[in-house]
Amino acid sequence: MVISWLVLPGLLIWFSILVLPWRPWSTRESLDVEEGFTGDLSKVTVLIPARNEEDVIKRTLASLSHQSDLAEIILIDDQSTDKTVVCAKQATTQKLQVISGRPLAQGWSGKLWALEQGREKVGSEYILLLDADIELQAGTIATLLNKLESEKLDMVSLMAFLRMQSFWERLLMPAFIYFFKLLYPFALSNSRSKLVAAAAGGCILMKTKKLEEIGGFAALKDKLIDDCSLARLIKQADGRTWIGLSHSAVSHRCYDSIKTIWNMVARTAYTQLHYSLALLLLCTLLMVLAFALPVLSIFVTDLPILIFSILAYLMMMVSYLPVLKYYGCNPLWALTLPITGLFYLCMTWSSAYRHWRGSGAVWKNRAYAGPSS
Repeated sequence: MVISWLVLPGLLIWFSILVLPWRPWSTRESLDVEEGFTGDLSKVTVLIPARNEEDVIKRTLASLSHQSDLAEIILIDDQSTDKTVVCAKQATTQKLQVISGRPLAQGWSGKLWALEQGREKVGSEYILLLDADIELQAGTIATLLNKLESEKLDMVSLMAFLRMQSFWERLLMPAFIYFFKLLYPFALSNSRSKLVAAAAGGCILMKTKKLEEIGGFAALKDKLIDDCSLARLIKQADGRTWIGLSHSAVSHRCYDSIKTIWNMVARTAYTQLHYSLALLLLCTLLMVLAFALPVLSIFVTDLPILIFSILAYLMMMVSYLPVLKYYGCNPLWALTLPITGLFYLCMTWSSAYRHWRGSGAVWKNRAYAGPSS
């Protein structure tokens, strides 16, 4: 019975999440193209780091052909072993420059090393960092530029609309966005406060001068969570950033299996906790209190406990519904959030285990070791 009363902390957690003034569950921070919106993009250079992206690069570059005239598109071929470059050259009528990336420099992550090589070629006022799997709706870059200039921002990023077709994608990918927003509340990140900084690395428009001011990509060369690290450096340099959801930037990266999603999350989950065992244990406690006990306590015969458990479960579901609605998912998926939460907890422990055994993060067949435990 004493254990059953532990449902009360879970109830408090979900109540707090719902009433927090910055509303981390909300989808109000979003940006989409207005029909017919255009703009002058001659001061924007697009940087695309690409390593073995033959399956998606054509679609990405073709979408750039539907934007206004850009200053240039620079694709950095990061030691690809497939037909990425051939596909890229067939895909766009825009000004495309393909750079053959140099071997990975010591102490750098692959993506940042590629971007730094591209940055050296940029002469425009603005840079758009675009992942190789992101398709942009016509007018997206102009909309981003208008947002940045009209609100006097230094960096604007969009959380790309993730693919949600397979069972595992529908179960886990909306929750990926949901948990990211809980961890990095967009309202706080978009404020002038330097305590919270977030960005979505798939689509970032920023001032070239501001990037140079913080030291280019060398300033965060070894960061695995490079997008949020970049936002943090911008804000520390008295810059202003903005992040929001979008239907106008769409990722075509497939996550058809649990293994694919598991590896994607485990790559950086323990990094999010700063490789701290204490934070891992605290995270585990909070996740168990928030997700496991409210559901388990529903089967307790004590009426007050049953009521508190149902209330906690309902508040949990209510907090998840805005994200499900935004991504066009059946609201009944909210029933699965306790299971999904425990999946992500297991992925986090998997990330920690990989770090402890020395295998570190692996991405694109490259291993990155974190700091020593």
